[in-house]
Amino acid sequence: MAEKSYIIEVEKGTPATEGNPSIGPVYRSIFAKDGFPAPIPGLESCWDVFRMSVEKYPNNRMLGRREIVNGKAGKYVWQTYKEVYDLVIKLGNSIRSCGIEEGGKCGIYGANCPEWIMSMEACNAHGLYCVPLYDTLGAGAVEFIICHAEVSIAFVEEKKIPELFKTFPNSTKYLRTIVSFGKVTPEQREEVQKFGVAIYDWDEFFKLSEDKQFDLPVKKKSDICTIMYTSGTTGDPKGVLISNESIVTLIAGVNRLLESVKEDLTEKDVYLSYLPLAHIFDRVIEECFIQHGASIGFWRGDVKLLLEDIGELKPTIFCAVPRVLERVYSGLQQKLSAGGFFKQTIFNAAYKFKFYNMRKGRGHVEAAPICDKIVFNKVKEGLGGNVRLILSGAAPLTTHVEAFLRVVACCHVLQGYGLTESCAGTFVSLPNELAMLGTVGPPVPNVDIRLESVPEMGYDALASAPRGEICIRGNTLFSGYYKRDDLTKEVLIDGWLHTGDVGEWQPDGSMKIIDRKKNIFKLSQGEYVAVENLENIYALASGIDSIWVYGNSFESFLVAVVNPNKQALESWAEENGISGDFDSLCENPKAKEHILGELTKIAKEKKLKGFEFIKAIHLDPVPFDIERDILTPTYKKKRPQLQKYYQDVIDKMYKSANKA
Repeated sequence: MAEKSYIIEVEKGTPATEGNPSIGPVYRSIFAKDGFPAPIPGLESCWDVFRMSVEKYPNNRMLGRREIVNGKAGKYVWQTYKEVYDLVIKLGNSIRSCGIEEGGKCGIYGANCPEWIMSMEACNAHGLYCVPLYDTLGAGAVEFIICHAEVSIAFVEEKKIPELFKTFPNSTKYLRTIVSFGKVTPEQREEVQKFGVAIYDWDEFFKLSEDKQFDLPVKKKSDICTIMYTSGTTGDPKGVLISNESIVTLIAGVNRLLESVKEDLTEKDVYLSYLPLAHIFDRVIEECFIQHGASIGFWRGDVKLLLEDIGELKPTIFCAVPRVLERVYSGLQQKLSAGGFFKQTIFNAAYKFKFYNMRKGRGHVEAAPICDKIVFNKVKEGLGGNVRLILSGAAPLTTHVEAFLRVVACCHVLQGYGLTESCAGTFVSLPNELAMLGTVGPPVPNVDIRLESVPEMGYDALASAPRGEICIRGNTLFSGYYKRDDLTKEVLIDGWLHTGDVGEWQPDGSMKIIDRKKNIFKLSQGEYVAVENLENIYALASGIDSIWVYGNSFESFLVAVVNPNKQALESWAEENGISGDFDSLCENPKAKEHILGELTKIAKEKKLKGFEFIKAIHLDPVPFDIERDILTPTYKKKRPQLQKYYQDVIDKMYKSANKA
């Protein structure tokens, strides 16, 4: 490692023996050089996170939503920690009055809102397993989760009730009580009666707890608080068992990290809740905010209105998945293009000047204060004016978008990495470290990390540039897959979680994700192809938004489906005198030839091997999406589903390329 490294070695690596892969040294964050953060006194469970904040910050604003007046969204209206607590206690008593005991399974289905958090906290209070239900896992996922987890009560967003009814009658073997976040129609009451299921609107459900008081059970760190279903890229969703200990350990680690880089969370912080609470990323971020007595405001559920909600709420921390930040980037680029030559020239000069200074080691605040005030301030105001930290997670953020935002957003832009199985945050890049662009930074200070060689892919954990499968050890790890000991044993070996992701240690101790262990196939001539690494390289080609590369052991070359960039392809067509709308351009042989040429150019620049060159492409004007079940909710490619969806296209590409 380099002189300035953010990790320290705690155990030596071991060479390969008897055919086993070699194992790299064990590293941990330099912020944990004196040991992992001590547990926060009194914090044994997720319920303690909330309960202790109510005691410390009873009158702080906790949950807010925009008031709708005459159909228009107004200011945020807030409930305090104490007000939320009083409702949660009543809610918990109502749940218990339905005969649900400690260890029962409670489903929550719908967009983020105050009722979602209250339902979750009621589960935490009474030792119930909170089981998020969400349909973006694919058709039938809600029914699968209810039946697999044996969910007996479900809290549901009003507009999701018809979707829940589609799981009948199979789910009603377990599901006996439904509580709407809003109203219930007479028709809906009639429908559930056929199955002997009870249904309540939000206010009606609270009446069940009148004159009833149930003791709160003692919660232990080892108790499971959540079964969070994760899509994976193949097969049924897996129920990840998250314990209280995983979450309280993560909170202690996040606190240590933010203190170490002088970006501590405080009760004055404000967070916009819009990323799904059904995912671990948003869930743990909100737990961190609750632990500090900070404020959580909810969006209106419409991505087109997101920037307006941000402008009204003025969050201080903004978490996002790359798709959101890429939309922000595209929007800014379009505004620049429309701004005329003079504005573009000023902006580009300011960008180059600030980026140059940041590369020299200056923090974003000192790099170009005049440029910030005159040129970049509008970007800052577009995010509400108060954002001091943007955190990207769930999928890789492209380097050019990350670099751009680090310069123009006038705040820290950090990229993180984690899995549901590791309770989200496992690596995160650090403020003002521009060298960490394109990496996920060093480990958080409550885990140990090592790499394990993957010989069949040519990755060596003991090489001078160590590469291998990322393995994680620590108390943030999950407790296993619910009812799937076989799958648990596959990934959790001797206390180490094998992530399936291939990483490369950087000299400064940050981690770069370079591949996926299972995304490897053999071509007919016997050559192995690490497809994810290739897609990362080809994604650098100009004029494309996304690419899926395919090959199999019956063919000697690769083909790909490409989502071209609309603006770039239309500009190219105009310059070359080719007419037609975007859809027809994607069918045009000359357009295919042009994009294939761009991919070939990148392949040559990056010195790819001959068999790694793409020989044929299909241009799809419709971006890869969750709706067609070809992406996971965290925008990872579902390769078997992509193959099934594009099988006809693949066959045609191979047929025409083999004839040529």
